[in-house]
Amino acid sequence: MERLASLSVDLDEVRCYAAIHGQEAALEGDAARAIYDRAVPRFARLFDALGVRATFFVIGEDLDPAVVGEDTAAANARVLRELHAAGHEIANHSHHHLYDLTRKGPATWRAEVAGGAALIEEAVGEAPVGFRAPGYTIHDGLFATLEELGVRYDSSVFPCPPYYGAKALALGLYRAAALAGRGRPSASILDDPRVLRSPVDPYRIGRPYWTRGAGLVELPIAVTRGLRLPFIGTSVALAGERGAETLAAMMAGRPLVNFELHGIDLADAAADGLEALRPHQPDLRKSAREKEAALRRAVARLRAAGHRFVTLRDAAETFA
Repeated sequence: MERLASLSVDLDEVRCYAAIHGQEAALEGDAARAIYDRAVPRFARLFDALGVRATFFVIGEDLDPAVVGEDTAAANARVLRELHAAGHEIANHSHHHLYDLTRKGPATWRAEVAGGAALIEEAVGEAPVGFRAPGYTIHDGLFATLEELGVRYDSSVFPCPPYYGAKALALGLYRAAALAGRGRPSASILDDPRVLRSPVDPYRIGRPYWTRGAGLVELPIAVTRGLRLPFIGTSVALAGERGAETLAAMMAGRPLVNFELHGIDLADAAADGLEALRPHQPDLRKSAREKEAALRRAVARLRAAGHRFVTLRDAAETFA
């Protein structure tokens, strides 16, 4: 089978990171729109230079005038139309990016999936076919909703023990600090540890979803062989150019390298007014230029290993 690779970008706006770190009041003004206003144009230029068409996962409320205001919603819609016109895929990252979505009920799951899809279709003129859950956290009930609504693929499963352990530790520290009156608790939650049993390559889900079956196509977030280190934008950016090439070499030869990024992976603390998040968000300690160099090196290494870059929609069709 041909070796494929996909680049995807979760367009979590700055408020999402503020919620993770309990810093909601720290960012105001232009900094609150740094992802759409600053980071997305950098990604667009980078992907054009690389000749890659990527998948952008969009939170519906960034297109909702009732939430972000008419001017911001219209500006964000223009950004997405430009990406869509350039050949990038626009996919669904839910309506309100509820970190505790899996703790809600079927009515909320349906509203979050359908609401995000409707706003995206209105913005770009095409309904999204792919979904990624907030915080990579998903379960059988949410998968049933995706299948009911005709979603063609999911890309939420992240079977990465180092990431899971680091997230558990961070959430514990935030909880302890909040109990001691030294900050607000994180809005994020921890996934079911059985996600770590999931296949690392594309598969059709069974019940439970971490087993193979005949259900929806799942495109797991990339992890390396052996230790299952995270091959995502944050780890690659922090690794620097040499480290990025090493991590990419550990991915080479997989049927699909699902290289997941976030908008903040090309944000710049100094240039974008994000200094308040810098102590809490490790990747903001590197400049956008440094992070871009690491991403370029990783893509080059995968191409040298024979991987062809496609959108996740195209990858899902291949593995269906």
